[in-house]
Amino acid sequence: MSFTSHLFLFYFLPLVLLATYAVPRKRVTIRNVILLVANCLFYGWLDMRFLGLLLLSAVFNYFVSYVMSRKASKADRFGLLVLALGMNLGCLGFFKYALFIGKSLNSVIGVFGSAGFPLIKLVLPIGISFYTFKVVSHVVDTYRTGRRPGSLLNFLCYVSFFPQVLSGPIQRYGTADATAESLPSFAEQLTQRTLTLDRFAQGIALFMLGFAKKILLADVIASSADVVFSASDPGVLDAWFGTLAYTFQLYFDFSGYSDMAIGLGLMLGIACGRNFNAPYRAVSITDFWRRWHVSLSGWFRDYLYIPLGGNRRGISRTYLNLVAVFLLCGLWHGAAWTFVFWGIYHGLLLILERALGRKTFYAALPKSLQIVMTFILVSVGWVFFRSPTFADALHRLTIMFTGAAAQGGASLLTGQLWTRGPIIMMTLCAILAFQPRQGCDWIKNLTWNKILILVILFALALATLFAKSFTSFLYFQF
Repeated sequence: MSFTSHLFLFYFLPLVLLATYAVPRKRVTIRNVILLVANCLFYGWLDMRFLGLLLLSAVFNYFVSYVMSRKASKADRFGLLVLALGMNLGCLGFFKYALFIGKSLNSVIGVFGSAGFPLIKLVLPIGISFYTFKVVSHVVDTYRTGRRPGSLLNFLCYVSFFPQVLSGPIQRYGTADATAESLPSFAEQLTQRTLTLDRFAQGIALFMLGFAKKILLADVIASSADVVFSASDPGVLDAWFGTLAYTFQLYFDFSGYSDMAIGLGLMLGIACGRNFNAPYRAVSITDFWRRWHVSLSGWFRDYLYIPLGGNRRGISRTYLNLVAVFLLCGLWHGAAWTFVFWGIYHGLLLILERALGRKTFYAALPKSLQIVMTFILVSVGWVFFRSPTFADALHRLTIMFTGAAAQGGASLLTGQLWTRGPIIMMTLCAILAFQPRQGCDWIKNLTWNKILILVILFALALATLFAKSFTSFLYFQF
């Protein structure tokens, strides 16, 4: 069941909202029971095989954090923390990286003429990367603060919260949201749900806006990206066209999902900070990571970069920490060497900016050109993100930067891309992606004109959805 499926839009969501708002305001426990049932139905509909794993992860981490909060000895709490981290990261590593590690080892062994190990292809549980990071943040916060986790029911609602369970945002349970310090924690919001007409209106407006982003922008521009990345030898302009198309597709797809998730949370009385803040207007890579996938950036900062020492242990250690964090960030996105290099690429760019005094090598340019330069660097990185192999990524970048002559089918590809439809869509995506105001800002003060625009966009998106096949969100694969 996806946010853009007919089943979710016309059956699941209306029934969940009706059940939630039918319960009296003071019956918080009943509302949370309804929410937990909805979470299980939503996740189980997608993949019933791994619903038990999700709930088991939540129960295990709840009891570890509960026991940890009652331990006075720091050594006891640390032992429980190591146990929880080992179980959580071990489970994630087994499902997500076992095949990747096996293939890599077999490649090395094959050099010496050995047959290698037998490989087993595992099915990746949906959302495991996201809910694992949620429970890890909770046990680490419990270790640091000693705060008790509250009720098991509420913690189960947090881990399985259906707006966020598949692709985030990675909201925190007992501490204030890292992306919006003025918001109360998820746990506080569960016990004191704020169900108001204004919040519901903002939620449905943000959901409709995200829905339109996904259907009318991301899914449409995806056809240009797909046709270029499926071509073996695109021309130089075609390669750039496809790269920029994927750059916009990824942004509108994931920011659209985040808007829908945050909007759904508002409808249910749970507020979450923004996950994107005009990332393609960044003037540096450092600035980009303050704006792109903010909840993930904050997680790596607070639970990996700072514990490793951050920038407090000298220049060399800071550089090493940056590379380590972004290497793991790349691996978190996918079990492939392309993602590893993508992470290292961003880590090296951040090191370069640190070496230049937190400035870029193009800092002397006007701000508009700094934005363009950062956008190009980010887009180059997305080539590794999208390409199936490292060699394929290098081949495409060689074409993009050297103008290497394309072979076979180049004229046909050019005829598909450089027509009115793709050019108009690329222009529209560029205009919208570089706007300073985001959806979260736009829906704060709803007027009748804005409501009319949203209704028209939502109707167009629905009509488009009915006329085409289902397209999954890109971040579901992570």
